[in-house]
Amino acid sequence: MSLIQTGKIDLNSTHAVETTGGDTATFVRVTFPTPFPQGSQVVVFPLTQTFNGPQTPGIRIHDVTTTGFLIRMNELLAGTFKSDGVHVTETIGWLAATV
Repeated sequence: MSLIQTGKIDLNSTHAVETTGGDTATFVRVTFPTPFPQGSQVVVFPLTQTFNGPQTPGIRIHDVTTTGFLIRMNELLAGTFKSDGVHVTETIGWLAATV
């Protein structure tokens, strides 16, 4: 049996692009409304719900557990445009499910 939870978060990025793997100092913690059962394998699917900034926001997820996950947004690199990482507030919807 699969369990599913959903939510949304208003998220922006005021930091430079994160290029160091595992450095989550600029990530935000999202806590699930109800923890999944201990031992569950949880996956998170984030999706930008708004279009407030002119550049495309990238979303990074880290440290998914039964109680929540870390999330960060920064602009994507496109062609010759190199993002500085800063992005206005967007609404990010998420779906978390057990597998």
